[in-house]
Amino acid sequence: QVQLVESGGGLVQAGGSLRLSCAASGRTFSSYAMGWFRQAPGKEREFVAASSWSGGHTYYADSVKGRFTISRDNAKNTVYLQMSSLKPEDTAVYYCAARPLPIATMDPHEYNYWGQGTQVTVSS
Repeated sequence: QVQLVESGGGLVQAGGSLRLSCAASGRTFSSYAMGWFRQAPGKEREFVAASSWSGGHTYYADSVKGRFTISRDNAKNTVYLQMSSLKPEDTAVYYCAARPLPIATMDPHEYNYWGQGTQVTVSS
């Protein structure tokens, strides 16, 4: 069992930056792929970014490519999402998720464990 706790959300002006963190419990974190997803009001949950177990392979949604960076520190059981050049359309609840396999995927159904989410609001 893996428990995930996100932090770092908040209110930021357009063009600003935030760094989200996701702390994981459990000794198997380093063997799991990790992903970030988001859900805006009235919309479906969508893929944002994902990292393989080592961080050697990362994937991004086209809408965030070049602005967001996913990284992980397996020694700290933590995955990060650095968000820059934020836009109002990035406003959403952001969730981290863990997949008990080393290879990442963009499909949320492939992730078994989810955090409670952290709100990111970008004002124009």
